[in-house]
Amino acid sequence: MFHPAPSWRVLPAATLIAISSLWPMQPHAQEAALDPAPEAATGRTARSQGEASEQMVAAANPLAAQAGLDILRAGGNAVDAAIAVQLVLNLVEPQSSGIGGGAFLLHWDAGRRELSTLDGRETAPAAATPDRFLGPDGEPLDFMAAVVGGRSVGVPGTVRLLEAAHDRWGRLPWQRLFEPAIRLAEEGFRISPRLAGLLAQEEALDDDPRARALFFEADGTPKAAGTLLRNPALAETLRRIANEGADAFYTGAVAEDIVATVTGHPSNPGDMTLADLDGYRVVERDPVCGPYRAYRVCGMGPPSSGAVAIQQILGAIEAVDMAQLGAGPEAVHWFSEAGRLAFADRARYLGDPDFVSVPLRGLLDDGYIDGRAALIDPARSMGEAEPGNPPFQQGARQAAADGIENGTSHISVVDRDGNAVSMTTTIESGFGSRLMTASGFLLNNELTDFSFSPEEDGVAVANRVEPGKRPRSSMAPTIVFDAFGRLYVVTGSPGGSQIINFVGKTLVGILDWGLDPQEAVDLPNFGSRNGPTELEAGTEAEAWQAPLEAMGHEVSVMEMNSGIQAIVVTPRGLVGGADSRREGVAIGD
Repeated sequence: MFHPAPSWRVLPAATLIAISSLWPMQPHAQEAALDPAPEAATGRTARSQGEASEQMVAAANPLAAQAGLDILRAGGNAVDAAIAVQLVLNLVEPQSSGIGGGAFLLHWDAGRRELSTLDGRETAPAAATPDRFLGPDGEPLDFMAAVVGGRSVGVPGTVRLLEAAHDRWGRLPWQRLFEPAIRLAEEGFRISPRLAGLLAQEEALDDDPRARALFFEADGTPKAAGTLLRNPALAETLRRIANEGADAFYTGAVAEDIVATVTGHPSNPGDMTLADLDGYRVVERDPVCGPYRAYRVCGMGPPSSGAVAIQQILGAIEAVDMAQLGAGPEAVHWFSEAGRLAFADRARYLGDPDFVSVPLRGLLDDGYIDGRAALIDPARSMGEAEPGNPPFQQGARQAAADGIENGTSHISVVDRDGNAVSMTTTIESGFGSRLMTASGFLLNNELTDFSFSPEEDGVAVANRVEPGKRPRSSMAPTIVFDAFGRLYVVTGSPGGSQIINFVGKTLVGILDWGLDPQEAVDLPNFGSRNGPTELEAGTEAEAWQAPLEAMGHEVSVMEMNSGIQAIVVTPRGLVGGADSRREGVAIGD
């Protein structure tokens, strides 16, 4: 729990720490070399910023955002609205998130001036072993061979997370929050262009009989945009959870259905048990907060690498006058070089802190970050960065290795009392494990976020598979406070490991370049994951390629399909931005 200081730099950052389809990488291989994007692009739609005087919801689908706003209008608070949004997203954006997956949640309690974070990340079953994603030859499996089926499914955490948040901060009755999703599931909704586009590109989902029956026509063609889609099985599941609480998901008929679906896959069965589900617990973790200019940026700590990497990037560029540089190749140079350093440390040190010793204090130490920043040449790219040697390390040294992370959704909410929720939620790859339960929801493939190779040169990898462990994530739900400790920005994004750069870019856009949130989220995406410097195809960023190459950058112009949602608190009210690359909106009163 974090209480923002009333003045800036009262404490150094370290003392605040109490605390799509990609192909697999070999150890030390860089995520930047991977392609395509976590979820495919389905076009862009120009948007103007959302404005509201008191309360706002920003989410990836208009039906979900409206459900959240309706809950706010009914007297609910930010947590109530976020729960309603998540449940509707499960229905209308099933490829990205849902009750079959997991999430991280940041909550700002304006009355108590407390920031709390809840970890609802999926866990590996008790039977999981470090060689889970190695083939008979001892080599890592191809990514899709690992994804499709029960082997990739982690114990879902979202429902327990929603209940834990509601028990602590919710205002309206639990059952009330389920009404919008249940109504839409029973009456039906029109398939959106994005969902239709992703179904048309999907190659594995129709192999699952239940998914085929829900998302495809009788002749096997994907259902088109505008088709009315009903999901009575999901409506019944949600009604059961609404009436009986999260236990109705983790025990009884729904739990039995999950286990049967996971273990019954004909070619790639998993090993989840009823005991795994019944034993799942949400973990409250200390926020990871650090300074950036006149602001304090807060996010989710390990097993997420998001907040750590973002703070390392921002810390490394803090001495640079980014405001004067503006959006262009020189700013991208500094941002990308800082990203190389952060991703090198991420690969070496980040994992589930309940299983590995994460030197969090050292990674965020001001002196350490300054020393890493000194490695950046203002005129020349360093190429691939090596991990640093942060202070305050304990425990055995881990080998560096990168895992693969995919698609997701993000929800930002501010209510009329000034409370806020930033929640990033996922089933990992687009359409998860491609397993649909009889209960009406898709199951995640979150375990493929673990490193496929459990060791390198005989040294254990921090993010290796272990029983009960949570895979490392890049999800970066973020809340920013101003110099007086006041709520300022609520943001986050989907996008796999690119999330770190998507959110970092948005923060630079708002905090350095003075952009409104819609302009900031719609900026061309850019950055480096310690491989090529990545520039978003089809945007003005393409013009930056030649100047960057002249500075020694290897440049990859690529699809960078973010889904950023941002709300900024201003003296005149709330201003919101929803990424034009997806279907979201920022709406409020």
